[in-house]
Amino acid sequence: MNILSVRNLETYYGAIMALRGVSIDVNEGEIVAILGANGAGKTTLMKTVAGLMDPEKGAVDFMGEPIARLEPDRIVTKGISLVPEGREVFPYLTVEENLKLGAFTRRAVPAGDLDLVYSYFPVLRERRRQAAGFLSGGQQQMLAIGRGLMARPRLMMLDEPSLGLSPLLTQEIFDIIARLNAEQGVTMLLVEQNAHIALETATTGYVLEMGRIVMSGPTERLKASDDIQEFYLGRTQETERGQKRWKRRKTWR
Repeated sequence: MNILSVRNLETYYGAIMALRGVSIDVNEGEIVAILGANGAGKTTLMKTVAGLMDPEKGAVDFMGEPIARLEPDRIVTKGISLVPEGREVFPYLTVEENLKLGAFTRRAVPAGDLDLVYSYFPVLRERRRQAAGFLSGGQQQMLAIGRGLMARPRLMMLDEPSLGLSPLLTQEIFDIIARLNAEQGVTMLLVEQNAHIALETATTGYVLEMGRIVMSGPTERLKASDDIQEFYLGRTQETERGQKRWKRRKTWR
């Protein structure tokens, strides 16, 4: 079942066109990855879906209903949760207060919801009365994901969850993302520059360049692409003379 449909989306920063006719689909139960370099429009796409930016043109439908231009809190109540780039935790509030803020749109929060978050992130239980600003970067990322989970979303959007984290912590975070998808049934849309781990975790991928989708499909097919291997996975090709081809043009252009 398709739960998120984005069609021909155009979004601007002032006079600058950041998204140029972007279309993506997210099916229920999937993990979908958006790959792209800095400035490609990945965060703009997430903000537009979340209601933090209004599109100039195009449509965003969630569960068959149009949500473009709705206020962000209404989009959260419909079942979309955004874990923003840079975590954006409230540094002077405790860990538990941050988590409870994630459920601010819900009229009643079952007591077991905090326990569920703590079961995936035991370190947050240990530090639940500590100010969030004193957590490490990895712990703050766990807190941001836990806060998003408190909204009980159908779709969780994660913007650069590996940003600033060590390879070990990155793997731990992505293992938890995969578990939340498999065990809690949370559909995931993630933006990630670490193409290796994104393609290993996701089932479907899109490549965004200069505000346009230039490639999409199952992640197994993307991983087999010469362009993805060379420009995103770091593989270098050699000519018949054994010289590296540093400036090969991308075939999708």
